[in-house]
Amino acid sequence: MGRRTFLVVAGWLATAVVATLIGLAAIRLVGESLTGTPGGVRSQEEIARALAEPVPSGTTVAGGAPTDASTPGTDPSATPASPVSPAGPSTAPPDRRSFSTVGGSAVAECRPGGVYLVSWSPRQGYRVDDVDRGPDDDADVTFVGPSGEYELSVRCVGGVPILDPDD
Repeated sequence: MGRRTFLVVAGWLATAVVATLIGLAAIRLVGESLTGTPGGVRSQEEIARALAEPVPSGTTVAGGAPTDASTPGTDPSATPASPVSPAGPSTAPPDRRSFSTVGGSAVAECRPGGVYLVSWSPRQGYRVDDVDRGPDDDADVTFVGPSGEYELSVRCVGGVPILDPDD
């Protein structure tokens, strides 16, 4: 092998190493926003904890109305102007849980009429085939996609939504 060939190969390798190092430094400088999930990946426990936290006053809830700390029942730390009778409706937020299958995920909560699917979302490549939202004894959503059909069925036990293994 001649001297010229050796210099060409060495120069090419040096250029490839420098380009790779510059690329890695740029990705490190930009951070995880290119390579990771924004906000990180959350566990089911973290999601349940976040859903259980009270809504801060002045923020918008699902219905679109802003909450107000002076209104009893909208802020757990607020004390009502008059005592609330035990027979009155509960102002505590319902216990929500999220569930996941290969085909998609759903969020359910227990209400006085039974379990209720708050939301559901198919994974990429899947679609929703059938939904029984509730409130009822059980609620279910069926996802259909390339690897088959997946039914996610939930029911309430002790006021907490759980997966229904029978379906």
